[in-house]
Amino acid sequence: MSAIVTKDLKSMDLETMNGLLRGEISAVETYEQAITKFNQESFQNASSELSRIRNEHSQASGALRQQVISQGGTPSDGAGLWGIFANTVAGAAKILGPQTALGALKQGEQHGLDAYEKAASNPEISEPCRTLIRDELMPRCHEHLLALERINSQL
Repeated sequence: MSAIVTKDLKSMDLETMNGLLRGEISAVETYEQAITKFNQESFQNASSELSRIRNEHSQASGALRQQVISQGGTPSDGAGLWGIFANTVAGAAKILGPQTALGALKQGEQHGLDAYEKAASNPEISEPCRTLIRDELMPRCHEHLLALERINSQL
């Protein structure tokens, strides 16, 4: 009986971690587009901050990828459907202006935070996965939202 429970728990972890990984991959791609916009608009300080956030999303991707591998799974290698939507929104925001781009980034960060909160509160997710989410990934999302607010207030 415990082998079935362990398998189900492992399957839930892999599914959840890969879903979160796809979100992080999407975030990296979306920030790449926004950075291009801010470079074109000569907002160097904003561009530097967005680059830092993009790098943190890349690090989060690595941590999630490692978590999937450590459980014997195959990590997702693309952003999936959310990535298509996020890139479409970011692309439109790129055309419309910096504040629209920041709004799209904030929306993406909030979506990511909501996904992390849902996973962290799911009792079917293993404690190592929930710890990674609670201690590393969620605090970064909170900080990213604050950073985007700071950037927006400086425009």
